[in-house]
Amino acid sequence: MTAATTPAADWTGALARARAHAPYLATGLDRLPGLEALLAAGDGNGALGWAKAAGADCDSVGSALRREKLALAVALAVGDLAGAFPLLTVTGELSAFADRSLDAAIADAIRRRVPDAEPAGFLALALGKHGAQELNYSSDIDPILLYDPALLPRRERDEPGEAAQRVARALMETMSHVTHDGYVFRVDLRLRPASEVSPLAIPIEAALSHYESSALAWERAAFIRARACAGDVAAGEAFLAAIRPFVWRKSLDFGAIAEIGRLTGRIRASHGGPMVPGPGFDLKKGRGGIREVEFFAQTHQLIHGGRQPALRLRGTRATLDALAEVGLIDPADAALLGESYDRLRQVEHRLQMVADQQTHKLPLDPAALDNVAQLDGLPDGAALVAELTAITEEVGRRYDRLIAQHAQEGTVVAVAAPAGEALAGELQRLGFADPAALAARIASWRDGKLRALRTEAARAAYDAIQGPLLTAFAASPEPERALLRWEELLGNLPSAVNLFRLLEARPALLELLARILSLAPPLADALARRADLLDPLIDASAFDLPGDVPTLVAEFARGETDDDYQQVLDRVRRRVGERRFALGVQLVEGARDPMEIGQGLARVAEAALAVLADATIAEFERAHGRIAGGQLVTLGLGRMGGGALTHASDLDLVFLFTGDHASESDGRRPLGATLYFNRLAQRITAALSVPTAEGALYEVDTRLRPSGDQGPLAVSLGSFERYQREQAWTWEHMALARARVVYGPPEGRAALERIVRDVLTLKRDPDKLRGEVLEMRARMAEHKPAKSALDVKLARGGLVDVEFIAHYLQLRDGAGLAPSIPAALAGLEEAGLVPSSLRAAHGVLGRFLIAARLLAPDAETPPPAARDVLARACGCPGWDALLEALAQSRRAVAAVWQATFGETLEIE
Repeated sequence: MTAATTPAADWTGALARARAHAPYLATGLDRLPGLEALLAAGDGNGALGWAKAAGADCDSVGSALRREKLALAVALAVGDLAGAFPLLTVTGELSAFADRSLDAAIADAIRRRVPDAEPAGFLALALGKHGAQELNYSSDIDPILLYDPALLPRRERDEPGEAAQRVARALMETMSHVTHDGYVFRVDLRLRPASEVSPLAIPIEAALSHYESSALAWERAAFIRARACAGDVAAGEAFLAAIRPFVWRKSLDFGAIAEIGRLTGRIRASHGGPMVPGPGFDLKKGRGGIREVEFFAQTHQLIHGGRQPALRLRGTRATLDALAEVGLIDPADAALLGESYDRLRQVEHRLQMVADQQTHKLPLDPAALDNVAQLDGLPDGAALVAELTAITEEVGRRYDRLIAQHAQEGTVVAVAAPAGEALAGELQRLGFADPAALAARIASWRDGKLRALRTEAARAAYDAIQGPLLTAFAASPEPERALLRWEELLGNLPSAVNLFRLLEARPALLELLARILSLAPPLADALARRADLLDPLIDASAFDLPGDVPTLVAEFARGETDDDYQQVLDRVRRRVGERRFALGVQLVEGARDPMEIGQGLARVAEAALAVLADATIAEFERAHGRIAGGQLVTLGLGRMGGGALTHASDLDLVFLFTGDHASESDGRRPLGATLYFNRLAQRITAALSVPTAEGALYEVDTRLRPSGDQGPLAVSLGSFERYQREQAWTWEHMALARARVVYGPPEGRAALERIVRDVLTLKRDPDKLRGEVLEMRARMAEHKPAKSALDVKLARGGLVDVEFIAHYLQLRDGAGLAPSIPAALAGLEEAGLVPSSLRAAHGVLGRFLIAARLLAPDAETPPPAARDVLARACGCPGWDALLEALAQSRRAVAAVWQATFGETLEIE
């Protein structure tokens, strides 16, 4: 790390203050005249280089490191006082020295026991400020020492464990032993797993087992800033990658957040110093101090970092900036907290420069307080206290607000849930039907019926929410239905502790959960498979519509750099599931027009296709290489082509490819172009449809491809064009009227769009076209009748009839050629081919279909509460008004059908 010097740096003043107010620095300057000369000349980078070479002529590793430590401490301190070295330079250089020291000490310890060995199989993980590369001026380091028994060099008679402990003890001696040259670092190993009983160094596999099965909440927080820093760094990085799911959980963990809150309270209560700056105030542990800025950042990381990899940063300031960037905290708060943190750390360094003591407290003696202030360049202690008072008040207020937010949102008191007659009485008071039977059913949950409630921890977490939960269910549109679906949800979950804690921490979600369970069976089913779908709803942004496709692609693609193909599949399923669920909630809550929901669902699907296709192609190319000049292009038809899906929609896709079908791929397992793209299309279809550990994604329908099920899955653009011109049936051209390119390179997209438009504008015999269209619709009505009067898709005068009208006129007149039905109808209306009533009717029917797929998925009359939501979604004041609007819309469609085809539709 190179230090940047500042033109305004006051090197002369810094040296004078160091000699006058910091005995430790004065002694160092006396012992290192060569270093002082460089500092006096303002050569900060030269001074750092001199310091790093200070131990070059020593005959032992320990002596060399101690001399480098002294020289580096003096150089950094004076540069800091001069204003030449910013905080990150100071902390970064100290952290880098700690890395070098540990690495040298590990190698030296191994070679002391096995002189000719190449150091291997032993590593150090840096935690805390060392891991974040934010070590303070006189800091301990808190490494965790791990070893690989198979790789650690040892004498023949040594057991691996014994050899590892010898290395650890020798390392501790090198780092911590005090001589006339001082010491290197104080080393604290108490952050290792089970430190009271475990050895100093732990086998890697044993550590993995601990973090995967029995680690505590505070250990998660500690590993936010963990870094492999010395020894076998590659093995350390592999270890950290292996425990990543422990540190960064996909589900929100409000138990960990509660632990942070309790820890804050214990720190404030136990440090015993003054609560506001003054003599004896602790800059680290006091209210508004260093630790509260760090905990502010880490609390948000614990909540959101599992879902947003951009927040998985070690540095405090970098984390605050990232939190602001993704909109989780106010940018003004991020700036204030960051600047406050830097200044508090700077004053902390001043305290430690005086005598190289690891202190964070302002001196009790007024003269000593004045001394620290004057070392900093202030006139006296009063000026320093005034500045710190202003800083800590602003920090403390923001941290108090954060903790209060969690406390307020989690005000449910964990008491034993009522049972038996008491529970029945409570259920009766809440208005449930047959409260005695319901109380017995709820009691059975705790008696082993539901595995999610079989542990004491799960029952305790459930007890904390049972009262508010039942109250929310009682207030929901369909209380008994909500409660029974809740039972089903718990029955499908192996563990529900985190769900209970989320609901305890965010009681507002209880009412929303009750409405979801009451009103929307598909959303209730989704929750039964993945309770963590509720997690994103804590953020108001969950009620925003999805962004455009490129934005969603970036969101779904964002992950770890070492994610394998399976992890990409899981990640996309997880994020798409969250987006689809949030859109469903928006519909249930009446927050958005159903048409906007449908368009959002289509953008989500298109982005998922893009990310999964890219990942599948990359995986496929590793084995089979590429086809020169050949690339995959995908056409969306049906609702996917029209850009408006429902929650039940399949993806109608046709896979095509550019280039010469006679080409061959250039990989280690070459394939001919047709076989290559057919296998690739199969892989992409599987990537979209095969369930993984994160569940299913979409059903994919490829039957609209040339020759249907009898034809190959992927054909060349040339074959596709010939088929459409020479062999395709009229119904295939009607399907093509809703075609839209949804994946592929720009040149392939443009070529396919040209083919589609050319086919749609072919000259046709109007009478023949009319006859074929009417024959197709009659056959469809015979073989695929409407399920009920609410089946607005298949019922006569419904959406299928709107589409047949539009496609017939598009093919006959070449007008309104847009894959979106509303856009196509607008174009046909402008051409004078249909009245405006048809577009209005389609709007009512289309909104109803999108909403009904969630609220009445079986096309039967839903319960009263769902009827009200359906009516509001379609802009109607009530159910009767909605039924009348649907009937009027179907009559309007029938009128246009009569005007277009001269045929009367029978409308019930």
